[in-house]
Amino acid sequence: MSRVILLKLIDRYGRRYPEEADVIASFEDFVRSHENCFERSLTVGHVTGSAWIVDQPHKHCLLTHHRKLDRWLQLGGHADGDDDIARVATREAYEESGLEALQLVSSEIFDLDVHLIPERGNEPAHYHYDVRYLFECAGDPALTVSEESNELAWAALSAIETYTSEDSILRMVRKTG
Repeated sequence: MSRVILLKLIDRYGRRYPEEADVIASFEDFVRSHENCFERSLTVGHVTGSAWIVDQPHKHCLLTHHRKLDRWLQLGGHADGDDDIARVATREAYEESGLEALQLVSSEIFDLDVHLIPERGNEPAHYHYDVRYLFECAGDPALTVSEESNELAWAALSAIETYTSEDSILRMVRKTG
């Protein structure tokens, strides 16, 4: 993937979700303006890849209680220069859960989100331009909690508010339908 391919995927996403025009425009502007948008060294922000993992009946999603951010979130992380964001999301899903039986549902973007990451230590506050892909997991596989997480949980979509009230998570729940 390259910035050109990512922009084409974002354009197709925009046609499916015109109500998200503001975040789409912000994303496109960022990617066009920063040749190194996939690099963590870009201190204003960078493209990240996330995995929205659901069970096959689409009744539960896998959430991580993120150690640094102290919140329940989808699995994901930095591209570290890899411009194939679906591959980044796949790698992060495996690294953060140990799940091997994951299936990428579509190569199309499932969700886009831009969010501020607070300053921490010598790392300044910056934005994550998060590209999210939908994955399915069959059965009841064993989970492996990584050092980036406090805990992993299969959360019932119908009771997601017991874990989070984050709009970006609630939006993905609505899209899972």
